[in-house]
Amino acid sequence: MARICYVCGKKPMTGHRISKSRRHTKRRWLPNLQRVRIQTEAGNKRIRICVRCLKSGKVVKVISGAGEPELALETAS
Repeated sequence: MARICYVCGKKPMTGHRISKSRRHTKRRWLPNLQRVRIQTEAGNKRIRICVRCLKSGKVVKVISGAGEPELALETAS
C-alpha cells in the first residue's frame, strides 16, 4: 500500500542526510499517516490519512459502536 494521504495526496519527500563531515547520503521524510474509518456516501471506508487533514476536520470519522448500546437496551427490555 502506498504511503499517500487519501485527502491531500501528501507523499514521502526525499533529500539528503548531511553528516558532520558534510557527506551527503539519501534519506526520506515520511508523512504521518493514520488508518481511519470515515463516512462516505457509499458507506464506511477505511483509509490512510495524514494527521494534518485529520486535525483540520476534512473527513468525518465513524463513531464505532454508536448504535449498538441502544439496540442492546431495547432487546433487553
